[in-house]
Amino acid sequence: MSNQIEESGSNPVAGNADEGQHRRLRGSLGVWGIVFVVVAAASPLGVIGGPVPLGIASGNGTGFPAIFIVSTIIILLFAVGFTALTPYVPNAGAFYSYIGKGLGRVTGFGFAFVALISYLALEIGVYGLLGQGAQALFASYGLPSIHWGVWALAAVVIVTVLGHRNIDLSRNVLGVLLIAEVAIVLALDAVVAVTGGHEGLSTGFVTPSQIVSGAPGIALLFAFLSFIGFEATAVFRDEARDPLRTIPRATFLALILIGVFYTVSTWALITAWGDSRVVQQATDDPSGLLPGATEEYLGSAGLHIVQVLFVTSLFACILSFHNVVARYLFTLSNRKVFPASLGEAHKSHASPHLASGLDNIIVAVFIIAGIVIGLDPVTQFYTWLAGISTVGIIILLIATSVAVLAFFAARKRAGELDVPVWRAFIAPGIGLVGLAGVFYLVLQNLPDLVGGSTPIAIGAVVLLVVVFAVGAGIAAKRSEVTLE
Repeated sequence: MSNQIEESGSNPVAGNADEGQHRRLRGSLGVWGIVFVVVAAASPLGVIGGPVPLGIASGNGTGFPAIFIVSTIIILLFAVGFTALTPYVPNAGAFYSYIGKGLGRVTGFGFAFVALISYLALEIGVYGLLGQGAQALFASYGLPSIHWGVWALAAVVIVTVLGHRNIDLSRNVLGVLLIAEVAIVLALDAVVAVTGGHEGLSTGFVTPSQIVSGAPGIALLFAFLSFIGFEATAVFRDEARDPLRTIPRATFLALILIGVFYTVSTWALITAWGDSRVVQQATDDPSGLLPGATEEYLGSAGLHIVQVLFVTSLFACILSFHNVVARYLFTLSNRKVFPASLGEAHKSHASPHLASGLDNIIVAVFIIAGIVIGLDPVTQFYTWLAGISTVGIIILLIATSVAVLAFFAARKRAGELDVPVWRAFIAPGIGLVGLAGVFYLVLQNLPDLVGGSTPIAIGAVVLLVVVFAVGAGIAAKRSEVTLE
C-alpha cells in the first residue's frame, strides 16, 4: 500500500470536499508536540509522588527502579508491533482501529467502546485528585478551605476553553506545564546525586537480591500503570505532520523518555531517604515521600514549587486525556456510531468542539454527582474510576498485540509479508506474554486498587464486558458502521 493511498484514506468520511473538510481535524503536531501530549498524560510528577512510593512500600523496596526498566522493555516490545501496523491503519482511532485491522470490524468497535469508557473514567477520576490537591495547596497558604468539587469544576471550565480551540494551543499549554514539572524533579535528582543522598548512592536496583525481594509482581503493577496514556500518539494522527513518520518516532521517544525519567527519579528518591529507611518511610507516609525529600534537598522554596506543580501536573494529565476522549467521540461519530454532528470540526479552529463539549458535560455531571453523594475525592471518586480504566487499558494493549500477530500472520500466509519477522511476530509476541502477566496481577489485586472493595472490582470488569458487547453489537447490526 503506497503512502499516497494511506494518507488519502485518513479522511474518515467519504463525500464532497466541503463535507470532508468539516469532518477533518487539523493541526501542526510534530514529534515533540505529540510527545508533550503523551508524557503529560503520564503525569511524571504525579507518578513520582504517587505510584512510586506505593511501589517502594508494597513492592520490592529499593529494587523498584529496576522494575521500571522491565516495564519499559515490555511496552517497547509492544510498541514495535504497534508501529509496524501503523502504515496499514490510515485513519485516526488508535487501538480500536488496529484491533479492527487484525481481528475484524465487529471486534474493533467492541474495543472502541472499551477504550472510550476507560479513558473517560480516568479523565473523570483525576479531577478528584486535582480537586483535593488544589484544596490542600491553597489551605497551606492560609486561605479558606474550599470544597474539592469547586476546584474540579473550575478546572472543567478551563479545559472546556482549551478543548474548544485547536490542538496546537493545548500542545503549548501542556509543553509549558510538562517542562516545569520535569525540571523540578530533575533538579531534585541532580542535587541528590551530587550530595550522595542520606546514606550514599542507592545500589538496590542493581542488586539481584533486592530486585526480587518483597513483592516484585506488585511493583511491576505500579510501574506499568505509570505508562498509561501513550496510545495518544496514534489518536492525533489527523493533526500530525507526516503521521507515518511522526507517530512511530513520537511513540518510541515518549516511552524511552518516560522510562528513563521514572527509573532515574525513583532511584534518586530512594537515595534521598537512604536504603535503610526509605521503605519504612514510604509505608508510614507515602504521600510525604516526595515533599519530604524536596524540602530537605531543595529547601522550602522547592517544596512550595512541587506543591504547585503537583496540581498543574494533574491538570495537564486531565487535559491530555480530555483531548483523547474528544477525539474518540469525534472519530466514532464519523464512523456513524454516534450522531454525525459530534463528528464535525470547528470551522475556524478545526477542533472536535462539539465532542469536546459533550465530554465536559459528562465530566461535570459525574463531579456534581460525587459532590452530592459525598464521595471522598481520592479513596472513592478516583480509585473506583481508575480501577475501571486500568483493567480496560491493559485489555486494549493485549487485544492490540493479538491483532498485530493475526494481521501479519494473514499477510504471511498470503505471501505478502513485507515487515521483518522481529517486528511482525517476535517483539509483539514477547510483549504479549509480558502484558498477560501484568493483566493477571491487575485482576489479582483489583480489589485493592479500587479501595478494597470486591463488589466494585467485579462491577468494573462487568461494565467493561457490557460496553464491549454494546460496541460489537452496534457494529454487527449496522453495516454502515465502518472502520474507515
